[in-house]
Amino acid sequence: MLVVETVVRIRREHAAGKAIKAIARDLRLSRKVVRKAIRAEEGAFSYQRTTQPFPKIGPVRERLEQLLVENEARPRRDRLKLTRVWDLLVREGYDGSYCSVRRYAARWREETRTAPGDGGTAFVPLMFQPGEAFQFDFSHEDVEIAGQPLRVKVAHVRLCASRAVYLRAYPRETQEMVFDAHQRAFVFFGGVPMRGIYDNMKTAVDAVFVGKERVFNRRFLLMADHYMFEPTACTPAAGWEKGQVENQVKISRDRFFKPRLRFTSLEELNGWLEAECLRWARQHPHPEQGEITLAQALQAERPALQPILAPFDGFHEVDHAVTGTCLITFDRNRYSVMAKAAKRTVQVRAYADRIVVRCAGEVVAEHARCFGRGRTVYDPWHYLPVLARKPGALRNGAPFQDWSLPPALTRLKHKLGRGDEADRRFVRVLAAVLVDGLDAVDDAVREALDAGAASDDLIITILARRREPPAPPQITTSDALALSHPPIADCARYDQLRGSRAAA
Repeated sequence: MLVVETVVRIRREHAAGKAIKAIARDLRLSRKVVRKAIRAEEGAFSYQRTTQPFPKIGPVRERLEQLLVENEARPRRDRLKLTRVWDLLVREGYDGSYCSVRRYAARWREETRTAPGDGGTAFVPLMFQPGEAFQFDFSHEDVEIAGQPLRVKVAHVRLCASRAVYLRAYPRETQEMVFDAHQRAFVFFGGVPMRGIYDNMKTAVDAVFVGKERVFNRRFLLMADHYMFEPTACTPAAGWEKGQVENQVKISRDRFFKPRLRFTSLEELNGWLEAECLRWARQHPHPEQGEITLAQALQAERPALQPILAPFDGFHEVDHAVTGTCLITFDRNRYSVMAKAAKRTVQVRAYADRIVVRCAGEVVAEHARCFGRGRTVYDPWHYLPVLARKPGALRNGAPFQDWSLPPALTRLKHKLGRGDEADRRFVRVLAAVLVDGLDAVDDAVREALDAGAASDDLIITILARRREPPAPPQITTSDALALSHPPIADCARYDQLRGSRAAA
């Protein structure tokens, strides 16, 4: 194909009166090419192949088109690469190159694309009223936490009218994380819109039917009912139905997570993300109302949002059995519970940052949640009833290693010394916590130590004295009810009676 400079030279020399034969001889071109360059409109000279031969693909052409049709029907995540399609053809006898398959696939997509003018690839711009809707989605981002690389799941929430954004990172993409993200986003925005737009995530949707019909998860519906918004699920593989948050995911990845973020903890990362969302809103104009910023648009939308009456108790509950060592296994880690729940079935309520264990309606444990694996989290106070019966476990019991006690109890343990007898006396003081409470025992220990006595008997005596009921208050009698001859408490009068009787 001729370059533009050659075409321009041909047309210029022909306009000057030079013969086509001379031009073709000087430029070493055929006269047919010269004539075509002269007749081309405004110097446009391009070659369009009218027919495309397929010497290698011809025998497998139908099979290739079948694979391409099946591939287009799959969800985007499950679609095959063209290298995989070429490999399948090779296994079936195709001996051509991958480039031929790639070129044919590109031409096939161009020819099968929806015809222009029928609206298949066009979209209608959407407009939302203040307080009408929000969009929700998750993305996976790579960060560095405490010096270790970590892939976090980032919840993205976006108000459709003001375009305000909120981001929060989580270690998991579970239901309790979804609940926590909603609660924090609504607090950040200052209210709740009327409708929420989601994809068909498993934490929200249990079943997908034809059209827009969905079966939402029961706990998710309870959350939506608590905040009084209507959940709406998009068509599968139709990301344009929540295009605002889809676009937010791409922009946030470039502007917030590149280069890779480095923080000491997830809490520090989330604090930085929230501050960045506020900074972003103050500095960037609204895409449709360029005279105001996103922060000003959010401020204008807040009166149209529904108020947050109370936070939703966003937990995911599962049943677990407690071992004889007062431990449960949850999310690949072990946690201790109160001794009275040993060998019983408990309900574990998992929140985004903690777990709460209940047995027969009573809370028997609460721990900060661990997201690693193979860790055991003890609360030594859970084992206090067992320790009271087996004081020898104080020395080698796993829950009691590096036990952080109040300062007064730590001093008492040091003064009592080491040995079985010292352990028994110290455990006797600890057992009083079950009756009097930790604060009362700590005060009694401090009083005994200030008196210079590190004695378990004295501490138990102090606690018993403090448990005695207070003396009843004296009753003041008015003057009108005062007795003329009040009784006198004088036992000597009885001695006079005895003396008179003896005389008689």
